[in-house]
Amino acid sequence: MNKGIQKIFSEVPKTYELVNHILTFGLDILWRKKAVKIAVSQGGTHWLDVCTGTGETANYLVKKAERGTTVYAADFSLPMLSEARKKPNGNAIQFTLSDIKYLPFPDNTFDLITISFATRNINTSRDALETSFKEFYRVLKPGGRFINLETSQPESPLIRKIVHLFIKIFVKPIGSLISGSKAGYAYLSQTIPRFYPADELTSILRKSGFRTVHYISLLFGVAAIHESLK
Repeated sequence: MNKGIQKIFSEVPKTYELVNHILTFGLDILWRKKAVKIAVSQGGTHWLDVCTGTGETANYLVKKAERGTTVYAADFSLPMLSEARKKPNGNAIQFTLSDIKYLPFPDNTFDLITISFATRNINTSRDALETSFKEFYRVLKPGGRFINLETSQPESPLIRKIVHLFIKIFVKPIGSLISGSKAGYAYLSQTIPRFYPADELTSILRKSGFRTVHYISLLFGVAAIHESLK
């Protein structure tokens, strides 16, 4: 568990969603809903949202869940989970405080695992990211799916430069102003330009054990949804 990252996320839970909505012009909401629509399409009775943060994606999952489906949500930040419990569907979610490298679940537990805009934060190194993906693979049932929604790198050099310039100019100052956490949004503004292109993330997922991986790009490659099958 990275204590520095954990401290950052303990500072921003009350304003985290607001800042995300402002900086993406609300697109993060649409992208989460699209990822959830893909995620729930194959059903299942045990779903897990990892790095759930304020529980935004977990709540969308609950809304789509049929009777008999249990939605779990895991995060390493107690302040984030405290915010998540306040959500309208918070009482319908099974929350757990845990490090995603050591999930407190037996092998072959879940039909579905989701993660939204948090993969950058577990990417402290490529090896660390693979370790986390392997843990997700472990707790998925055979045939289970992992849905990863994350920022990406546009293929167009021009669009990529524009996106990176926007991040440099706006993410840190606006995020810091609204949240009061300069360190938090200095860190978050650095993780986006450094994250992997969609093709490279596909390779990492396959190296982590997933036998089938495909993705769809969002907004010229600014973000991507990867669907991986165990």
